[in-house]
Amino acid sequence: MQEDRWQLQEMAADAFCLPTRGPHWYDGAKYQRLYYYQWTPYDSYVWETWKGTTMGISLAIEVKEDLEMLVDYDALGFTPEEREAQLMELQTLVAYFYMRGLDFFRGMPIFTASTQTDLYRNTDKETFDHIESLLLEAIPKLPVKTVKGTSEDGSIKQAAGAMLLAQLYFNAGAYIGENRFADCAKICQDILDGKYGTYELEPTWYGVHHFDNDRSPEVIWCTPSQNAKRAYNWFWKHFYHSESYKYFDLESGGDNGGMIQPSRKPTGEIYTEFRLRKGYEKFHDQDLRKKPYVYKGNKVYEGMFLVGEQTNPLTGVSTLGIQEYQGEVITFVDQVAHFRKVGTEYASVAELPSTIATGEETSGVRLVKVPQPNLVDKSFRNDADNPVLRLAEVYYMLAECKYREGKAGEAANLINTVRRRNFEGGQDPDPVTSDNLDEYRLSDEWFIEFMGEGRRRTDLIRWDKFVTEDWWNHKATNSKHLNRFPVPAEAIAGNNLLEQNPGY
Repeated sequence: MQEDRWQLQEMAADAFCLPTRGPHWYDGAKYQRLYYYQWTPYDSYVWETWKGTTMGISLAIEVKEDLEMLVDYDALGFTPEEREAQLMELQTLVAYFYMRGLDFFRGMPIFTASTQTDLYRNTDKETFDHIESLLLEAIPKLPVKTVKGTSEDGSIKQAAGAMLLAQLYFNAGAYIGENRFADCAKICQDILDGKYGTYELEPTWYGVHHFDNDRSPEVIWCTPSQNAKRAYNWFWKHFYHSESYKYFDLESGGDNGGMIQPSRKPTGEIYTEFRLRKGYEKFHDQDLRKKPYVYKGNKVYEGMFLVGEQTNPLTGVSTLGIQEYQGEVITFVDQVAHFRKVGTEYASVAELPSTIATGEETSGVRLVKVPQPNLVDKSFRNDADNPVLRLAEVYYMLAECKYREGKAGEAANLINTVRRRNFEGGQDPDPVTSDNLDEYRLSDEWFIEFMGEGRRRTDLIRWDKFVTEDWWNHKATNSKHLNRFPVPAEAIAGNNLLEQNPGY
């Protein structure tokens, strides 16, 4: 869900980027190749994603085999039903990792035992069918959540298995060229009707991401995180300025890397040249999430972004620049350009180029979807779990299925059910309607609700927009083979039975 896998999903799409900031983050043009779709089988993020995916498959299979061989399961205090459920959780994990492989690379080698060695790649359809069969067997045997709001510990329940199957059907057109939206819609409706357990939407926008989100009634599957233990914290170093810890009132900073792609030109106008435009400015001005992030103490906070002047309104402490703006209070802008070069290399702001190679330390709004406490409450830090699956996605999948079925009004109602919590008193000034809902508005709604949750590339591919549309500094390639990544050279070197994807 993080690091290289996240980067392939988000920084290769229209949501995020990692610009070169003066002398920093060029990294052999690694992130520029990712953004311009110039990746190769030799890029590290491709290899790490293949390795992480196949490692997940192999470990889950191995542990499942170990547990199947236990002859004294009853002596450990587990009932036969609990034993079966645990084995099926591991089988669902195998299916999950295979689905990630299918999404990134399409056909994968299908392993059914840890004793198998090098195998040929199976076809896209064979991989799809294998995932489907694993989930169909596992779902009825997984435990069911019967009390909403009880703490999630990372275990996989029936709703999670069902939702993974819905995701598989939802993207079947991209994966194997088959329309399975009706199958997806049926599962989504069953989840909403409580067939697979007791869940409900959070009443607030932040509840599903909060420090205590393991007890969120919206979370269907999360990976646990806890301060000073196994922590979901990789985002900290990547997105925030090295001095942002002063704004957060914490003790150490980040690497000032990733950012939301800019909504505005260097001159300040919002980009209008392409349909997939804007990031931060996709959010309505009255959206509660659009406020600057401020931690108020005792797990209470507001806003979801670092934007504007970085002076904490409660402490008065500022983030100060260390590069182009050394000693000055940092102001994060929704733009990318070498503003400090106006008057030397450029005569005016209007002449400034805006590309992934022209960032400054102030470039870009930063996402704070995972809350940060202050030093007083630092024991809460990293307590927010990573919500892998949440009920809002079920509403959005069902909405898209309804839209594709020609039922725009029903689709709008489903999306608005989620949207209204993002506005004061539930009063949405720009609700989705049957008249304003088209594929671009629907794409925007996916972007807004799930920003930064590692899924944007998949959504664009499903709508056939990943290689066919322009955005900010990216031009459409119209090269369909780029909808899948290459099999990494290192994987082929270790198993010469693996066949490279077409076009690489």
